[in-house]
Amino acid sequence: MAKLNSALLVPLLLCSFLVFSSWAAYQAATRVSEISDRDYYSKGLKYNSTILEKQAAAVLGWELHSKLIDGKLIQHLTNQKGEPVSGATGLLKLQYRETELILPLEETEPGVYRTPLPQLTGEHLIRAEFEHDGARILRRLLLTI
Repeated sequence: MAKLNSALLVPLLLCSFLVFSSWAAYQAATRVSEISDRDYYSKGLKYNSTILEKQAAAVLGWELHSKLIDGKLIQHLTNQKGEPVSGATGLLKLQYRETELILPLEETEPGVYRTPLPQLTGEHLIRAEFEHDGARILRRLLLTI
């Protein structure tokens, strides 16, 4: 009886393998992958331009210093000489109540950018992005309140 079971096991495994392989080949030929992106080429180009923007910011020696005062996040953007970088476009991105908030930063003084934050408690990961004359800097901040 044991010889009969082991004799049937090999053909059963072979048959299972062939059925599964046929099913996988059919799925690959007829279905569209859920992870493919129709816009992959433009996103790849955007990735390359983002790398160039980051390299330009690194060459310029940009530095970003942050402070939280009275519920306002204050960002100081300077170049490698310590001079303020004025005229940049700044954004803050953070998760707040299950949605992503995008807050524009307003330049109040040369190189000083501010925005009021919503009522936050706990830890929040914030992304600060600045762009000026084709250069971009991106910093992640952990805000603990």
